[in-house]
Amino acid sequence: MICSPSFLSCDFTRLESEIMSISNAKWLHFDVMDGKFVPNYTYNHSMLKDIKPYSKQFFDCHLMIIEPEKQYHKYIEAGADLVTFHLEAAADPLDLITKIKRRRKKVGISIKPNTAIDLLEPYLPLVDLVLVMSVEPGKGGQKFLTNSLDKIRYLNQKRKDNNYDYLIEVDGGINFVTAEQVRDAGCDVIVVGSFIFNKDNREELITELENV
Repeated sequence: MICSPSFLSCDFTRLESEIMSISNAKWLHFDVMDGKFVPNYTYNHSMLKDIKPYSKQFFDCHLMIIEPEKQYHKYIEAGADLVTFHLEAAADPLDLITKIKRRRKKVGISIKPNTAIDLLEPYLPLVDLVLVMSVEPGKGGQKFLTNSLDKIRYLNQKRKDNNYDYLIEVDGGINFVTAEQVRDAGCDVIVVGSFIFNKDNREELITELENV
């Protein structure tokens, strides 16, 4: 699996050194929250610009914001390689997928834990990634929701049955135990936050997580 560290729990006063401490990660996950779609506010597109000069990682940008169709372009212009938006927040998901692809960027779609997974079915042939939230979005350090494993299995089976080529990403409550569980269910990318940033041996943890 690919480990995509989320740096929400890092020391933002030492942002450059914190990002450098996970330099072996291929991806870097941006949790963008607007305080409206989810309760918390994190940062906006300027964070991608700030980090871009000292990161060669793939910028994995998760927009937990209302009206993503009005802001997605700012994140692309700031350096996002992949823009993931929420089905619940988009006025016209098909149109937004098309617009992001026209910018020659990868596009992902996500749902909250209580949204039915089969609502994503019309978009599965079109997206590059599906993000399964294994916690309620808006706050780090939550416990992994085991029903997300069924969603991963569903997406993995749909992918096999229809020869789709999207990646399955999981975000929330990932540690060595849950990483193994999601891997077995069919996950390709794990988003890991506090489990990495609350420890000193971060690069070692990333390697271990990618090879559980």
